[in-house]
Amino acid sequence: MDDSVIIKIERLAKRFPVGTGEFTALHNISLTFQKGEFTGLVGPSGSGKTTLLNIIGTLDYPSEGEVEVVGRSVKGLTHKQAAYLRNYNIGFIFQTYNLLQVYTVFENIEFALLLQNHTAAQRKKAVMEALDWVGLTDKFNSKPSQLSGGECQRVAIARAMVKRPLLVLADEPSANLDAKNSHNIVQMMKRLNKELNTTFIFATHDEKVMHYLDRIITLRDGAVDEDRLILTRENQLLC
Repeated sequence: MDDSVIIKIERLAKRFPVGTGEFTALHNISLTFQKGEFTGLVGPSGSGKTTLLNIIGTLDYPSEGEVEVVGRSVKGLTHKQAAYLRNYNIGFIFQTYNLLQVYTVFENIEFALLLQNHTAAQRKKAVMEALDWVGLTDKFNSKPSQLSGGECQRVAIARAMVKRPLLVLADEPSANLDAKNSHNIVQMMKRLNKELNTTFIFATHDEKVMHYLDRIITLRDGAVDEDRLILTRENQLLC
């Protein structure tokens, strides 16, 4: 795979058993993602956005076709190999934050590093740097219950970014936020995308998120309906 390509998908199909038959969630998906993209998978509920995101994130496997992530075939990975790929290369941001309520902000972010071979001092430095990225250094000792929804999502972003992954997958990250917090969160991710050259792929139907995307892939009934580069002023300068 080309060094500039982080994800390559060819003729992907995904089917799930339903009763005595099966349901085709994705069919004939072929896409390529370059390093540093800020891209959204959009479409109505049931269009296949989350299913595709889960396969890219090695949380699920194709029924047919080929998916390569960071040069590795998803279909051929064992559970252990998939876990290793996620631990070192992929960060996840969910709409429900998924923070551990009994842990502090610091501990929630540090959790992402515990399976990697870092010293306590290295983990502390990385966590405090991630907290600085999201503007929450003063909240390191707080519990999630002491934070607002916007702050919880910023912690989730710090947790996804602390290991400096090549790829971040965000599933409806603004769904539980008001308009102001939604804009702030996506602006923060856009800044990290540019500063660290991290690839971001969103599953979303939120217009506020779509406003910031450089590429929009529209899914309908499990297939790619449209794949469109957004010609922002920055993109026009690159063309």
